[in-house]
Amino acid sequence: MPVSVTRTRLRVLVVCVLALFALFAGRLFQIQAVDAKAYAAMAVEAGTRKAVVPAPRGDIVDRNGEELVTSTQGLTITGDPSMAADKAPEIARILHEKLGDEIDYFDTIRKLRTPKSRFVYLAKDLPAYEARKAVQAVAEAGYPGVFTQTKSLRSYPGGSLAANVLGITEENGKGIAGLEAQYDGELTGTDGSSTYEVSSTGQRIPMADSTVKEMIPGSDVNTTLDRDLQWYADQRLRDVVSSAGADYGLAVTMDVRTCQIVQLSQAPTYNPDTRVGVNDATLVNRAVSNVFEPGSVMKTITMAALADQGKVAADTKIKVPSGMVVDGFPIGDYWQHGTLRLTAAGVIAKSSNLGTIVAAEQMSDSTFYSYLRKFGFGSRSGIDLPEESVGIVSPVREWTKAKKATTSFGQGVSVNAIQMVRAVGAIANGGVMCTPRVVDSVTKADGSVEKTPAGESQRVVSRGAAAEVTRMMEAVTADDGTAPAAQIEGYRVAGKTGTAWRVNPTTGRYVRGQNTISFMGFAPADNPRFITYVVIDKPPANAGGGSMAGPVFQDIMSMALERFGVAPTGAKPPKIKQDW
Repeated sequence: MPVSVTRTRLRVLVVCVLALFALFAGRLFQIQAVDAKAYAAMAVEAGTRKAVVPAPRGDIVDRNGEELVTSTQGLTITGDPSMAADKAPEIARILHEKLGDEIDYFDTIRKLRTPKSRFVYLAKDLPAYEARKAVQAVAEAGYPGVFTQTKSLRSYPGGSLAANVLGITEENGKGIAGLEAQYDGELTGTDGSSTYEVSSTGQRIPMADSTVKEMIPGSDVNTTLDRDLQWYADQRLRDVVSSAGADYGLAVTMDVRTCQIVQLSQAPTYNPDTRVGVNDATLVNRAVSNVFEPGSVMKTITMAALADQGKVAADTKIKVPSGMVVDGFPIGDYWQHGTLRLTAAGVIAKSSNLGTIVAAEQMSDSTFYSYLRKFGFGSRSGIDLPEESVGIVSPVREWTKAKKATTSFGQGVSVNAIQMVRAVGAIANGGVMCTPRVVDSVTKADGSVEKTPAGESQRVVSRGAAAEVTRMMEAVTADDGTAPAAQIEGYRVAGKTGTAWRVNPTTGRYVRGQNTISFMGFAPADNPRFITYVVIDKPPANAGGGSMAGPVFQDIMSMALERFGVAPTGAKPPKIKQDW
């Protein structure tokens, strides 16, 4: 081979080698000088993990600080497919052995082999001890890519206790009913974060650099409920609804002076802790969302309106006919009778529809309507619970003689239970109506306490009018009244029974033989402190407000008076004439 050809090849080879070295040198310069920070960041990212530090949701407590809802720590197991894909079957086997039905073997393998992914959920919301034990077993076997994340889980220590007041949360922690929804913004905290270095197997390196952004816990909600009274009322109501085969029942107790709700029960209900019984029907808080015709409890409002105008007093004489036909509709009382000579107190004590109609004829349609509106019917009460209904009060321009007549004794008008408690509570409170509430204050993460607004109060009738109606209502619980079973030894009790035809929610028509029965009462009648309303929907046809709802009232009110240390006044009930 000629020497010139050899030299040419050697030169070409040298040039190629130099070009290759130049390429390497240029690339090295780019990595170490031009893109140094970017590659350093990539290296750090490959050797670090970021984790959310969840903020616990605030507690909900009763008026004495007893926990009604709290948060507990749970763990979620996650995986990094880029690290774990090769050992997916082995990892899945260990997790399934440790967690059983909490994790699916084949689904775990599929998740750990997710292409181009560095994060998958393997099992959510596990007890911390079980989750740590399972992940530790994977690590001890030498398999990388399995981690844990802390999560705040909701716990309801009382099970179904006050469930329809407290509400429930979704899987993501957002409140969807009750106080959990109403105060979701206050209960929800601000999550923090943690960034730490990991080894090539994905394990956290002890003593290595880490950064933490502190989380801020949610605020605690301090309710006006009394846990023990609530528990007792829940059980008592559940028992009567179950034994009667009724559709549902409600029981509400309110402090008439402050409008604080100390107990609000519903049956049937659900268990937010186990999620047993959770469905669309049970999630609804019927005391604020459901409307029904109140029946004869409304007679107290009719008499209060008349007394405020000076048209009736407890001993006002009323001649009650044996029957009426109004606008072609026959109206009678629940018992057959001839012409009666009753006092206004007698009309209330015997719950006479006809006597109430005769009394109501003394005021015009517009005046009666204005009093209904003053007492809050047809508008929301303002209670701090979600989804309150407004009820149904027809505009006065649509009233007929029959509409006025039936409205006076509680048919043809629809209310929710809280509206009714608020209205009759005004009579117990000397004619002043206030805004019901179930939350007293909110305690923030820094310990500061923020009181919730008390709401508006307004006088709806005079003190004298309220006193006259109270006298009438005391006749109801007398031995010859319609609810002697509501008597409480040592206390004077004012009350009123209610029985109304039940409206079919589908057809909007009355169903003969189906009723909504109730009892509303307050005590001590001579110095009122609490008012309790018991409603039972669709009990047996022969059940009455005095005979079925009255004893439930008596039990709940008795405990309320005892729990709050309300001493008997020692006064005997007044002798009130019922006829003349």
